[in-house]
Amino acid sequence: MVRGQRDLLRRGAAALALALERAEVAANLQAQRDALQGANRELQRSNAELERFAFVASHDLQEPLRTIASFSELINLRYADVLDDRGRQYLSMVAGGTVRLKRLIDDLLVFSRLNAQRDPLRPVATESPINEALSHLSAAIQASGARITIGERPTVMGDGRELTQLFQNLIGNALKFCRPDTVPEVRLDIQDKGPVWHFQVRDNGIGIPPEYRERVFGMFQRLHTRDQYDGTGLGLAIVRKIVERNGGEVWLDSTPGVGTTVHFTLLKADGADA
Repeated sequence: MVRGQRDLLRRGAAALALALERAEVAANLQAQRDALQGANRELQRSNAELERFAFVASHDLQEPLRTIASFSELINLRYADVLDDRGRQYLSMVAGGTVRLKRLIDDLLVFSRLNAQRDPLRPVATESPINEALSHLSAAIQASGARITIGERPTVMGDGRELTQLFQNLIGNALKFCRPDTVPEVRLDIQDKGPVWHFQVRDNGIGIPPEYRERVFGMFQRLHTRDQYDGTGLGLAIVRKIVERNGGEVWLDSTPGVGTTVHFTLLKADGADA
């Protein structure tokens, strides 16, 4: 009888210890979950404030930038004949800096807007954003004599304005990073990959070394000096943001001196094959 009571006490003590251990583990897990949720909320708040700051700062910079550009142009019109060579050089540097800053601000505004809440994806016939992108790039296409070939133009789930920016950035990059004394050739091919359309933008440009194929999708990432190729370093960061916001993935393969192919996927519109 005494031995049975002792065994019962030992089993009871063991069960109690196990229950206490489980309770402690559960309490620790809950504390970790609470801490993680708090950190996520703080991160979301911080990101929202940062996005708002980028938008407001970029927007508010537009007015003084327009003032600088306007007065630089006015000085050039009225006083160019009285300025010496160095004065005209300085004025040209101010004008060039103003243009570069405007491009940077415009790209920052585009990127900051991509972080805002958006409406649900809807069917978009890609013919419209592709044509609009080509229209925006018409001057560069004519100046370079580029040959542009567009394949199938399917209907996808997305945002029309964002898709226009996507095609404009990719085709614009293909025109910009061309090899010297080579006519740019850009081809847009599309493949059916089940639930998604697989887009491929191919060019015959300078190409990208293997070690930089992921880096180029980061913000402010430039592989060349401004003297070689103008730009803000935000073009492919915007491309990745748009593709991911529209439910797809983006990557590239490239051969230096031969060309680059940027791949991306977009969701098919329900019931639409093309």
